[in-house]
Amino acid sequence: MSKSVLKRRPQTESPPKAGTEHANTIDGSAQVWGPSIQAREVYGGVHLHRTESSRLPVPRQLPPVSAHFVGREEDLAALHDRRARHPSTSPLLIVVSGAAGVGKTALVSRWLGSLAREFPDGQVYADLGGFSPSGPLDPSGVLERFLRALGAPEVPVQADERVTLWRSLTAQLRVAVMLDNALTAAQVRPLLPGGRESVVVVTSRRRMSGLVGDGASLHQLNPLSPAAAMELLRRGGGSRVAQEPQAARDVVTLCAHLPMALCLAAAQLAARPRQPVSAMADTLSRGQGPLEALRVEGAAAIRMALDESYRLLPRDVARTYRCMGLLPVTRFDTDMVAAACANSLDGADQELDVLVETNLLEDLGTEGYRFHDLVLAHARQRAEAEETSAARATVLRRFVDWCLFTATAADALLSPRNRGLARTYAHPPAEPVPFRDSHEALTWLDTHRTCLMAAVRHSAAAQWDTACWQLVDAIWPLFLRLRPADLWIEAHEIGLAAARRAGDRRAEGRMLTGGGSGFRNAGRADQAASWYEQALRHAEEDEDPRQQAQALNGLGEAHLLAGRLDQAEDGLSQALLLRETIGYERGVALSRLGIGLVAMARQHYTEATGHLARARAGLLAVGDRYDAARALAFLGQAAACAGDHDDGVRQLRRASAEFKATGSLHGQARTLEMLGQAAQGQGARDEARQCYEQALTIYRSLSPSDAQRLEDLLQAP
Repeated sequence: MSKSVLKRRPQTESPPKAGTEHANTIDGSAQVWGPSIQAREVYGGVHLHRTESSRLPVPRQLPPVSAHFVGREEDLAALHDRRARHPSTSPLLIVVSGAAGVGKTALVSRWLGSLAREFPDGQVYADLGGFSPSGPLDPSGVLERFLRALGAPEVPVQADERVTLWRSLTAQLRVAVMLDNALTAAQVRPLLPGGRESVVVVTSRRRMSGLVGDGASLHQLNPLSPAAAMELLRRGGGSRVAQEPQAARDVVTLCAHLPMALCLAAAQLAARPRQPVSAMADTLSRGQGPLEALRVEGAAAIRMALDESYRLLPRDVARTYRCMGLLPVTRFDTDMVAAACANSLDGADQELDVLVETNLLEDLGTEGYRFHDLVLAHARQRAEAEETSAARATVLRRFVDWCLFTATAADALLSPRNRGLARTYAHPPAEPVPFRDSHEALTWLDTHRTCLMAAVRHSAAAQWDTACWQLVDAIWPLFLRLRPADLWIEAHEIGLAAARRAGDRRAEGRMLTGGGSGFRNAGRADQAASWYEQALRHAEEDEDPRQQAQALNGLGEAHLLAGRLDQAEDGLSQALLLRETIGYERGVALSRLGIGLVAMARQHYTEATGHLARARAGLLAVGDRYDAARALAFLGQAAACAGDHDDGVRQLRRASAEFKATGSLHGQARTLEMLGQAAQGQGARDEARQCYEQALTIYRSLSPSDAQRLEDLLQAP
């Protein structure tokens, strides 16, 4: 692995290890737990949790603060005072607003960073992208990241359940939440934690007065004082600032006392040690530049400073700056930039360092790089002004090909038995990311999910249809293992349209079955069934028995989810027959498991036992430990329901141990619930209550709907 990759690849979040709960599947099944009494929901989620053997670090996600931070003593004191006077009955909510480039992020990062010890449960951060060219982030996606950072083992699919789990999980915690670059109050509200000792600080160019009703305290951040602005220029610009005091004051005035503009000016002075400060003042006073649309709240000063900083860049670095401005992302890493600019990793790394040194780019350490929104807009405008349309298209196609190439490499590690479709590249990357193992591959997919979806959307908009559906196919392990339901469905809707435009029958079939799994995972049984029915007709027309079996199995599981048992059994039985014919052993076992669940739903326990026993044997034979544990749990429940209580309990306890070995908390909770049902059937109310309470403890960190169901059960007379 290159030094650059080791330096830049994000490692702030740790997805589940490969081969734990979601086995590599060819058919893309989002496994259904089955209709056992009250267990008919789709299984899914993320296996991130703190245990004695594998403990996640306490999240400390605040952005770094520049060593040149100056002049904010009064603002810091005001924030401390607001916290001291805030009653302890609800979380403290502060909105820090101000002009672009005034230093809102730096101020809040410095303040919250000084309080790290007072938030033992962590400090989480999100850039809400309120003013970025790509548009504001959806709070649901931010919640997913927050929940996983705090150790939630599974993240609900529905946005409202994520909000509920976030508030429940933080109710007894002391966390600091920094919500940077917010656009509206509605974007912020779902992200407010439940703990009354927590602190939330929002930054925005808007005053966000709509949050006052939520208890927010508003703090307006103004430009630096003249003395602080001069100090900031001196720290970066050196002794010339003191030697030319009047010229320095002119520069400070022309920069409108804005920290961002001053940092850019100081970087220019440092880069040109022989240039008088008066020359810079003359350049800034001319004020000719392209970002006229940003002539608000002092942004014209930033525009002038950006023009001058850009003019001083070496030619190759200036081209990299322009190329980065074209990419449909807000975070960058060395590998991405190297591929998009047709550069080497070492060359890209050196050019990025130059951009960091000139204060045009922010180095986030292991999280890569980012532009300030205004810098990104400037870079994009320079690209549109100086690059031909063909050159711009080439940069974007290199970016898309890099995404496809790297995602395909991750897919090969995470789904080695998956029948990969062909990949075609206009510009194959010369230096792909060399993943060391499947865990690292999944980490990359997770931390690049926004980037990958941007590539999917851009490919569709540019009508690069083959690249579009291939990207969706390549990032399948992200959907299957981490279950981002909204992205799963959106990607397959885009990919399906692209496959149809491209006239690729195999790709169309893959998009239909993959999208059906997405709808099923989201609990939308009827839409899942519709997609599977289309996939089935498609496979029948192509006389493809494997695809027919996949569509039939998915259709059966969709009907099972909806409680349509006759249709479920019909689909699963047809899938079983086809899979036996083509020799797909794991598929045979999964179809048998589904048929066993249908029998369970009908209370045909002897019949269910036969199917489930054969399913378990088949799953063990192919090394699928998680689904084998599912089969064993249902075998135990079937035995208990059929009257063999002791054998049922024995199998359920063994299944619980197997779930624990695979890291599945959901499986452990479900098995505890089954044990409670078995005890209740024997009249052992105290034992049943104990099992239900243990299951409830787990469910509270996993699924609000399951937790509520068990709470209702425990409160029933």
